[in-house]
Amino acid sequence: MTLQQLKYLVTVAECGSITAAAEKLYISQPSLSTSIHSLEKEMGVTAFIRSKKGITITHEGEQLLSYARMLLEQADNMKDHFGKGKKRTPKFSVSCQHYSFAVNAYVDLIRHFDSDQYSFILRETQTGEIIDDVANGRSEIGILYLSPDNEAILSKMIKNKDLQFIELFVADPHVFLSADHPLAHKDIIEIDDLIPYPYLVYEQGEQNSFYFSEELIPMLDFPKNIQVRDRATLFNLLIGLHGFTVCSGVIDQKLNGDNIIARPLHFSSQMRIGCIVRKHTILSPYASFYQEALKKHLSI
Repeated sequence: MTLQQLKYLVTVAECGSITAAAEKLYISQPSLSTSIHSLEKEMGVTAFIRSKKGITITHEGEQLLSYARMLLEQADNMKDHFGKGKKRTPKFSVSCQHYSFAVNAYVDLIRHFDSDQYSFILRETQTGEIIDDVANGRSEIGILYLSPDNEAILSKMIKNKDLQFIELFVADPHVFLSADHPLAHKDIIEIDDLIPYPYLVYEQGEQNSFYFSEELIPMLDFPKNIQVRDRATLFNLLIGLHGFTVCSGVIDQKLNGDNIIARPLHFSSQMRIGCIVRKHTILSPYASFYQEALKKHLSI
């Protein structure tokens, strides 16, 4: 097994076909196929099922890809650490829930490591995908929250995937609503105050249960519910329908605009916002910088 073979494996998975991967890697298709077959034979697995339409990744292949991405990432981190003076292309990926501070920290990261070439990825995605992305090596860091209600389930998933949770910030729940909302004048909002208004939540796909919710309060507590996939849609509905959502209270006026405000919610639970990373790995300089940038924006 070589790092080159692992790179070939990951590239084939990303491209979805041997032909496209060979073109991207500037090698012949037969050479790439031989290299992949050799790796599969050495590992005793079938990573891909080949067909005229391309390739399909097997369950064993997904596991092999997870290790391959981790090893390639660690090799890059080692080069960054010991290869002083050598110019490298910055590369870093994060998967997170929909937090403005995560975006602001990412802006700091890109500005700090700006160069003629770089490859940065920021995925605002569903909670289950965040855990899978980090476990499978698609992202080096994930950002989510734990609470007394979801901690048992999510902590078990995190542990079973050989990840660890690093707490960054403990937040009291707040209500996000428009500046002209009928409740905007209240210093503290009660649960009963919210019942007449649409509750906006981020849709979680197949794992659409309270344990994976980005919001602290279950949808069942309110008669009107709207599920969305992106931040812009949620904020437009907050303004257009006098809707609301429940989150950390960390808000950025430059990113979210003056029309969105946060008000404390009278609710006993708290949100422990933090990072998930793989255990027993060395973080890249980008991941280390990003963690510090998160702490800075969470302390403002």
